[in-house]
Amino acid sequence: MARIVVVSNRVSVPSADGGARAGGLEVALRSFLKRNHGLWFGWSGKVAAKSEMATRSVEHAGVTYLTTDLSRADYQEYYNGFANRMLWPILHYRLDLAEYSSLDLTGYMRVNDHFADQLHKVLRPDDIVWVHDYHLIPLAKALRDRGHQNRIGFFLHIPFPPPELLTALPKHERLILSLCHYDLVGFQTENDADNFARYLSKECNMPSRDPRTFTAGNRTVRLGAFPVGVETAEFNRLARRTARSSFVREVLTSLSERAMIIGVDRLDYSKGIGLRVEAFERFLADHPQWRGAVTYLQITPKSRSEIREYAAMERQISETVGRVNGRYGEASWTPIRYVNRAYSRSALAGLYRSSRAALVTPLRDGMNLVAKEYVSSQDPDDPGVLILSRFAGAAMECEAALLVNPYDPEAVGTTIAQALAMPIEERRGRHGELFRVLSENDIKFWGERFVEALKNPAGEPALPNPAPRRRMSA
Repeated sequence: MARIVVVSNRVSVPSADGGARAGGLEVALRSFLKRNHGLWFGWSGKVAAKSEMATRSVEHAGVTYLTTDLSRADYQEYYNGFANRMLWPILHYRLDLAEYSSLDLTGYMRVNDHFADQLHKVLRPDDIVWVHDYHLIPLAKALRDRGHQNRIGFFLHIPFPPPELLTALPKHERLILSLCHYDLVGFQTENDADNFARYLSKECNMPSRDPRTFTAGNRTVRLGAFPVGVETAEFNRLARRTARSSFVREVLTSLSERAMIIGVDRLDYSKGIGLRVEAFERFLADHPQWRGAVTYLQITPKSRSEIREYAAMERQISETVGRVNGRYGEASWTPIRYVNRAYSRSALAGLYRSSRAALVTPLRDGMNLVAKEYVSSQDPDDPGVLILSRFAGAAMECEAALLVNPYDPEAVGTTIAQALAMPIEERRGRHGELFRVLSENDIKFWGERFVEALKNPAGEPALPNPAPRRRMSA
């Protein structure tokens, strides 16, 4: 039986107590590896002197976790540099924030070669290799250069922009065309897959057998949409249990029976947190009856603090929150609770279930699992309302949410009022439709769909188009 080899920038190695980091990619891959024992390879998260860099192997529950260290130069050039100063902003449609450096590109390629060297030592001829995300775009080419003819697939967890934006990436042909060394390239949405297809067809004049199958030299690369889901029923059970926990009860008691709106995002400019806070400010200004009656809890763990844009964004959001609280707050009520720390998945599940609405308003997002987890956590008899950016990949499935333009704080403020005043019958109807759709794309099906498409050269990589659904008015 072929072994599955998963490759990602970071590896979620279980701790002694069974815990692990719980980012979106980690949650998705952990669920897949529970059912498909294999090998997971990537960066250990450790930065070491070149003479002290090491590669380590750990076995846990039938899975081999293989990790490698990076040098300080690797970390700065590959991770902080090209991946997060160049690729991240361009792939999120933010050309204004992209910073190109040939040194960073060299470091990015060097780390991908290092990953390929380490994999070269352990890969078997029949291994199925599944590579994840923008950090490792050229990895398949590096493996092919070392003689590996394995089936190799790639999945991009973040957006893929149209060619009109992508070509702003210096030397884009060198990097983006290296994706053609994969057998299957997967995206979160049909729109993302179409954008790459347009790039290959219009920009590169690459011949195609059909709109999703392209010929690059003697290789064939197929494209497909594989939207990531969540463990819908399991997350609902977790939320039911933790909503009764002492932590959640303490939070609710502190609200003094006020309604709670929740937002949960890593600190990143793609999440639109600043505009979201402004939208809540407009809501308070335009709907004075809700002042003192609702609290907005924004949980935002810090990330990439070494990058100056992130430090500036952190200051700006804190100042905006302070302005809103200073203008509308009372001695007995703080309109916005802004928390810069991470909470466990179980704690968040209980908070989601206890919230009247969720504000999930990224400016651009590949998928956004917070939206799906919020829906999954709800009590079907008394569900909260999801307010969702139309620019999140999740909007493709979550048509029954209140879809908003995150660039329009006034309209988002109006939608907050709509969500809080929504009759229970409408809340139940919207939630029922959302829960049904998410259950049909549960995370337990996601990895298997991708790997089966990767194994079968003649298979159709894209998911079947769902039957048209009735659009509920916003």
